[in-house]
Formats: sequence, structure tokens, C-alpha cells
Amino acid sequence: MSLATARALLPSRTPAKNRKPVGERTADVILGLFPDVNSGARATQKYFAKFLTIVSLVGFLALLGINTLLAQDAFTLSNLKYEAKQLADQRDAINRAIDSHAAPENLAAAATLLGMRPSETPVFLDLTPAVGATNG
Repeated sequence: MSLATARALLPSRTPAKNRKPVGERTADVILGLFPDVNSGARATQKYFAKFLTIVSLVGFLALLGINTLLAQDAFTLSNLKYEAKQLADQRDAINRAIDSHAAPENLAAAATLLGMRPSETPVFLDLTPAVGATNG
């Protein structure tokens, strides 16, 4: 082995004024065995950011689904209101037809067709009690 390769394999020496005392080097070696606290904080922040992103996406999709259902219900409601208006119009038309058949002039014409004739001496029923009449 040549002198140059031996020097390359040995750790480089730092000048004496830049050297740390032995206690500090030992502390650096011992602390090097444990993970850096700051890198753990970065990992935690990264996972927290991912968690917030996923939660916000799920919430957004839920709101989108609810909004879609409400829009479908609004269309259904407007269709039902339209059908109710049509049915009300039909009911009014039927009521008008019934009223036209029940009109006095139409009833008189129908009675004449059946052979009925008007009474010459009408009789009226008086349900009010006579003055001075006694119950007994």
C-alpha cells in the first residue's frame, strides 16, 4: 500500500483551532445515532397536509352529492306542481259542467223532455209556528 492510498483511507485532520473538544465529538457521535427531531416534524406536517387534503376532498364530494340530490328534488317538485295545476284546471272544468247541467233553465228543459209540466197551483210549506197557537 502506498502512502497516498493510506492517507486517502485515513480521515482528514482538521486544523487544531477548528477541532472540537473530545466531549463534543462524543456527543455528536451519540446524537447521530438518533433521528433528527426536525425531520420528524416535516414528515408530520406532510402527513397532516395530506390528511387535510383528503378530508376536504371527501367533504367537497359529499356537498356536491347533496347539491345534486337537492337539484333533482327541485325538478321533481316543479313537475308535481305543474301536474297539480293541470288537475285543478280539470276539476274546475268538471265543476263548471256540473253547474251548467244543474242550472234551473236546464233542469226545466230536461223535465219538459221527460213529460213533466209546471204546477198550476203551487203549494208552499210554512214551518214557522202560528202566533197564538198552543202546543198540546
